Amino acid sequence: MFTGIIETTARVVKIEKENTNYHFTLEVPFGDELSIDQSMAHDGCCLTVVKVDKEKKQYVVTAMDETMLKTNLGTWQPGTEVNVERSMRMDGRFDGHIVQGHVDQTATCTQVVDDNGSWRFHFSYDARNAPSITVPKGSISINGVSLTVVDSEPGMFSVAIIPYTYQVTNFHNFRPGTVVNIEFDVFGKYVQRLLEQYMAAQGK
Repeated sequence: MFTGIIETTARVVKIEKENTNYHFTLEVPFGDELSIDQSMAHDGCCLTVVKVDKEKKQYVVTAMDETMLKTNLGTWQPGTEVNVERSMRMDGRFDGHIVQGHVDQTATCTQVVDDNGSWRFHFSYDARNAPSITVPKGSISINGVSLTVVDSEPGMFSVAIIPYTYQVTNFHNFRPGTVVNIEFDVFGKYVQRLLEQYMAAQGK
């Protein structure tokens, strides 16, 4: 479980393929604090730490083929900047919103607008790929960042980014065409599923 409040960014150091699995070596400032079996969100995708080099502040996570197909991990290269967040603590304030680390699908950045002090990012996604729902002022996770939806239409939405978020996350690398991971609000997904089941029961 995560909050969508990014701690920092990690840098991809090496990518190795073994059968259908991909092993990613990343470097992060708190790498010497990590331990094996620890869960971390990488661009919003929950991955398990399988190896740690505390001296180099590097660690390794493994992604299976299914994860590669449904996320943007296939676009990663050595040098790629990745948003990271360690699992949520239960003894502090709950900022952000509930983020499971289960990416629903990818979206594509279609437009970046400089609002003279903040930025507006527009995204498109496959609205046929359920569950998929956004509502104005609702929550959404983009590359693991907890954000509030501004504009919402079927298959399209926008979010506004303040300078701090722009600087400390990989949003400053986004351009039209950038592929990102999105996780829709878990409560919204439950409501959508219940409505679908209700409509099916009514024969509609």
